[in-house]
Amino acid sequence: MVDEVIHQSMRLKIMAALNALARGDGIEFTRMKSLLDTTDGNLGAHLETLTKAGYITVDKRIEGKRPQTRIRATPTGRKAFAAHVAYLRDILDNS
Repeated sequence: MVDEVIHQSMRLKIMAALNALARGDGIEFTRMKSLLDTTDGNLGAHLETLTKAGYITVDKRIEGKRPQTRIRATPTGRKAFAAHVAYLRDILDNS
């Protein structure tokens, strides 16, 4: 079954980028923004949706004098992403 939260293209890209990392690893907001070639507002809105679904965590802190925002996939998010990828593969394999 399609996961409507992940299926949206920007959120799918976010989850794919996070799932390419080792479990527990995260990526800085600015790096994710650069990878996806998107704006702060657009990325922030999609991160909020993924956070509400329990698929990611967003940790904000200050390092030195600079704010740092790190994004990580949760175990629930990794499981949902794997299920969605399986759903997409099934479509491709049966086309």
